[in-house]
Amino acid sequence: MVSFLFRHRWLTRAISALTLSLLFTLSSTIFAFANVALTRLSTDPYTNSTSQHATEVEPDTYSFGSTIVSAIQVGRFNNGGASNIGFATSTNGGSSWTSGFLPGTTTFATPPGTFDRLSDPSVAYDAAHNVWLISYLGLVGANPSVAPAAPAVLVSRSTDGGLTWGNPVQVNSAGGTNNQDKNWSVCDDTATSPFYGHCYTEWDDNGNGNLVQMSTSTDGGLTWGTRKSTANNATVIGGQPLVQPNGTVVVPIENANETALLAFTSTNGGASWNSTITVTTVNHHTDAGSIRSGSLPTAEIDGAGTVYVVWSDCRFERGCKANDLVMTTSTNGTSWSAVTRIPIDAVGSGVDHFIPGVAVDKTTSGSSAHLGLAYYYYPNTRCSSSTCQLDVGFISSTNGGSTWSAATQLAGPMTLTWLANTSQGFMVGDYISTSFVNGTAHPVFVVANPNNGSVFDEAMYSPSSGLATRAGTHSAKGDAVVASAPAASQSAHRFR
Repeated sequence: MVSFLFRHRWLTRAISALTLSLLFTLSSTIFAFANVALTRLSTDPYTNSTSQHATEVEPDTYSFGSTIVSAIQVGRFNNGGASNIGFATSTNGGSSWTSGFLPGTTTFATPPGTFDRLSDPSVAYDAAHNVWLISYLGLVGANPSVAPAAPAVLVSRSTDGGLTWGNPVQVNSAGGTNNQDKNWSVCDDTATSPFYGHCYTEWDDNGNGNLVQMSTSTDGGLTWGTRKSTANNATVIGGQPLVQPNGTVVVPIENANETALLAFTSTNGGASWNSTITVTTVNHHTDAGSIRSGSLPTAEIDGAGTVYVVWSDCRFERGCKANDLVMTTSTNGTSWSAVTRIPIDAVGSGVDHFIPGVAVDKTTSGSSAHLGLAYYYYPNTRCSSSTCQLDVGFISSTNGGSTWSAATQLAGPMTLTWLANTSQGFMVGDYISTSFVNGTAHPVFVVANPNNGSVFDEAMYSPSSGLATRAGTHSAKGDAVVASAPAASQSAHRFR
């Protein structure tokens, strides 16, 4: 593996695309708006004509100790999946990064595997077995004009701190259809938990009405148990399982139509899963410009086990004309707080916020919990695919979300045509991610530069020095409507 650091100054839109292309080199050190220096973590090396290059989309991250591992789709196909999953690992709190690509996966990988495409990377760490995991979907279907099937949920394992990775292990070994979707993994890393060393992977069986599926590993991801559904056979999308210090697994997730936030739990190490409850309805404004986005939740947990869930929602905006980011919390996965609006911009500002990635510093908790939240946004929601300007922002809280700092612009503006184009719109990803290391937040997000002809310049970046959380005076606004009735089944909706 070769460690490399890419620094990039975000230039103003007045500089021409040709000049920007000439200025960008892998070793250049330049700065983003708000004086935030960015490190480029990886770049797309693939050349197959069936997918779009150079594109990297949809990063996830996880941190443990001083290590951060990020994973991303590389070489995005228009109608689903990518040429491979890439990774970037820092073992020194984000000071430097090692990047590479998973082996034995697709026909484009080195060494090659048997799958045609991959999608939906998620990162986890198993402290009991000292194993890093990247879970993802294995897709089959080489014809770029025909949507691929997704018969396999897979994990790749690293036993050397996320620097090298083994060949994929199949998770969904029994039953199901050929259309799995939106996997996510987590491990129980609390040494005093009765289920320390259990790892859990969630996904939905899209070909079976988006039926939720859970599988458990107790040996560091080498083998996985038979898939299980919730007690009420819930149909869902976009879950992000979390483990409390007592071993309870809480899974915030949306219903299959993305009209309600649900949650379900397991208190017996994944032997069974309780019925979903409805946390609240979801009201999502359709973002302009044909960008691929939605209301999928992002979720994290503090040191005491409080779960924080954030998503994009327009309930506080007159006429649902733009999305705010909103949040709810729970200490047990069954009772949830009132939904609050995160005060990034004023109500009625016309700023549209979407695709959030929340982090919680696990050395903090309760009223002193430190939160970091990265997100994409349009400064003006009234735009089109040719006029929308896409930015990346960050906001933080030092008191569990009671008040928030002023927002910081991390990158942008980006023109939508600089992004990979998919059958569901221009793509930065269905999610982004933020993780804490040594008290500082490390968001990882997509930055795109002007295309060079048919070649893109879209890759994952992170602030070079991390971001400190700041005390804020901007108070969150509450919404008293919180439901707790069992969720009704919804019809399926695919995002791959």
